[in-house]
Amino acid sequence: MDTAQASAVSSKTVTFRIWRQDDPNKPGHFDEFKVPYTKGANVISCLMEIQRNPVTVEGKKVAPVVWDAACLEEVCGSCAMNINGRVRMACSALVDKLQQPITLEPMKKFPVVRDLTVDRDRMFESLKRVKGWIPVDGTYNLGPGPRQSQKDQSVMYVLSTCITCGSCLEACPQVTLDNDFIGAAPISQARLFNMHPTGKLNAEERTRALMGPGGIQDCGKAQNCVKVCPKEIPLTTSIAVMNREVSKLMIKDIFFKEEEQKASSGPG
Repeated sequence: MDTAQASAVSSKTVTFRIWRQDDPNKPGHFDEFKVPYTKGANVISCLMEIQRNPVTVEGKKVAPVVWDAACLEEVCGSCAMNINGRVRMACSALVDKLQQPITLEPMKKFPVVRDLTVDRDRMFESLKRVKGWIPVDGTYNLGPGPRQSQKDQSVMYVLSTCITCGSCLEACPQVTLDNDFIGAAPISQARLFNMHPTGKLNAEERTRALMGPGGIQDCGKAQNCVKVCPKEIPLTTSIAVMNREVSKLMIKDIFFKEEEQKASSGPG
């Protein structure tokens, strides 16, 4: 690279439009920033540059931008945000592949805490609802546990890569700030733990948790969830599988109810 080329690269900048909101109850606005171009940079590294020098293109010094991030390798799920109108992970969004100005907004299906940070409690409350875990008594040695088929292992591994980022809820038209639809990720996690040899003991409990208000029946089959999942989890397949399980349980309930009515009516 000659001197002229090096100078052109060093003077190249990347423009960001970033949503700013000090408080959930205050109106928000966009601030525009320019950062020096770095080949291979991702959105998080540019946000760090802006954090070091939070001066807008108008020359106004403002408060540093607030966002969530931890692992920076698409594992923790905390840096999910809307980038140029599409929800995705900021750590894996490369600047070279994005159209400028790059617009960053918080996810809109979760309450804003500040700037790009949102409250994702909804996701974790949904996992509690479907009991997204395996109950284990750690007071004694349980032994090697039951064997799993390779077929089940291959399915469960993909389901277990969910990072609870909330992207599937953000893209779902059925999810709004003021409703309680559980969304695709918790439904898929219910499928995962129902497949586990030990988790099967609580399978009916998890399936029933999907039957109440805000449950699987609220899914509108838009299939947006599977398009935005950063781990390419077959979420629509999980929804279909759990829908069948819910239907079986409903039919079972109908027959048991009839049996109970016959028993309570007595002989004759």
